Amino acid sequence: MAESASMLLVRRVVDPVLGFFENIGTTVTLTSQTVWWLVRPPYRINQMLAAMDYIGVQSAFIVGLTGVFSGMVLALQTTYALKAFSAEGRVGGIVAVSLAREVAPVFSSIMITARAGSAMAAELGNMRVTEQIDAITTMGVSPVQYLLSPRLLAGIVMGPLLCILYTSVGMVGAYLVAVLLLGGDYGIFMQSIKDTAVPKDLVMGIVKGCVFGFLISSIACRHGFFASGGARGVGEATTRAVVESCISILITNYILTQVMLQGEL
Repeated sequence: MAESASMLLVRRVVDPVLGFFENIGTTVTLTSQTVWWLVRPPYRINQMLAAMDYIGVQSAFIVGLTGVFSGMVLALQTTYALKAFSAEGRVGGIVAVSLAREVAPVFSSIMITARAGSAMAAELGNMRVTEQIDAITTMGVSPVQYLLSPRLLAGIVMGPLLCILYTSVGMVGAYLVAVLLLGGDYGIFMQSIKDTAVPKDLVMGIVKGCVFGFLISSIACRHGFFASGGARGVGEATTRAVVESCISILITNYILTQVMLQGEL
């Protein structure tokens, strides 16, 4: 009885660790196959364009809406914080750098995860449990090339574009609050952006957008592709895909920021 209890305790500790590394290994293996199929013919252009439309174009509204209000609240908080130092003229530059470097890539990627990443995992999971993926394999078509490669490429391409969109509309929202609502000077607002923000800030956001788009697509495809257990399994796979994508975005954001900031020193 004591031995069975101790074995149960060991299993409860070891199984989650083994599952964690198994999940990472499966994701890396599947993603490697997906990248390999990207450079091999036949090139399924229609599938890639459809994936870009779904991930990018159809996510533009929610990303833009989130960007506007993020810029507005950043401008509002920054203006009131800088009033104590009579430095309201620096609002434009501070908001621009914050949006370009951190807020835009992280929040736009989370919105992509919520809208497109979850849908990808659910769609692929449903195809798995209804044996549609097996049918594709039976027809002599690689399901990795047909289903996963277009989605991975679309995530890499559309991630930075949506990040740029988020930054642009965010600055519009910041202008509406800082200049029109709070009565700031338009010239000072624009000059602050020119003095503070540099192309390197936007490049940092674009690089993060590419990496985050890659992570979202690879994680969503992995969980959807290997879903099992019927409707309940598809729901669990979708939940895991969203949670892991968000956590990966936040962890990777810190790592990329640390590396890029050290490169500037």
